[in-house]
Amino acid sequence: MTQTINGKSMGRLAALAACAALGWGMVGAPLQAQDETAQIPELSGIWDGGGRVRPVNGPNMPWVRGENFPVLNERALAYVEAFDEAIAAKYDCVPSTPPALQYDPYMMEIVQWPDRVLLRYEKDDQLRTVWLDGREPTPMDYSLQGVSVGHYEGGALHVTTTMFTFDISGFDDYNGIPSSQLKKVTERYWREGEELKGTVTVEDELFLREPASYTTRWLPAPEGYKLAPYGCDPEIARMPVKFMVPKYR
Repeated sequence: MTQTINGKSMGRLAALAACAALGWGMVGAPLQAQDETAQIPELSGIWDGGGRVRPVNGPNMPWVRGENFPVLNERALAYVEAFDEAIAAKYDCVPSTPPALQYDPYMMEIVQWPDRVLLRYEKDDQLRTVWLDGREPTPMDYSLQGVSVGHYEGGALHVTTTMFTFDISGFDDYNGIPSSQLKKVTERYWREGEELKGTVTVEDELFLREPASYTTRWLPAPEGYKLAPYGCDPEIARMPVKFMVPKYR
């Protein structure tokens, strides 16, 4: 015989409670990280991207004219023509962004967690989070560094970053090429022995006629190395502008 309270079956109440608990569990459960059986490369550690490892970046590096230099449309060419070095955001301590940030000659630290990968750059004290849980960016997620999602495949980490804000020098620090809210940066990281290799590809329909890409490498940092604080001072950062010959008066 089933016990009743206020005319309701205890068995029915138990069933309703179990369904409610299951429903709350589904709503509150976090998104699942990538399948643990995926081939995950060992990328964690501090990596040296300085001058001992690769050529230092400049007007023709890593973008080499005649090889992988971006093909600009008329809108981008007009921006480049009008660009004045004095208005570059870097002189106000605004951080570098992809695809330039990855090639800056500084150390980078990678930390791998089950649901995310953290990329911390010594340059500009930037921290990027690569989400591995399948989330989709929302219209509220636009930011300077964008939103990065990724997955492991074929022994490599694949990253796609979108939701960037407009940046007057968002393509690189030297050529005055801007980037728009449509910028999309894809990255692939893998190991070759002691080297960390990476390919960075950028697309931007508002400024580029076709994707532009470069491949680079990092070597392990000296044993015991810790990332140093960047410590950009706005007054010191803007000081070089005083000695520039202005393009406009």
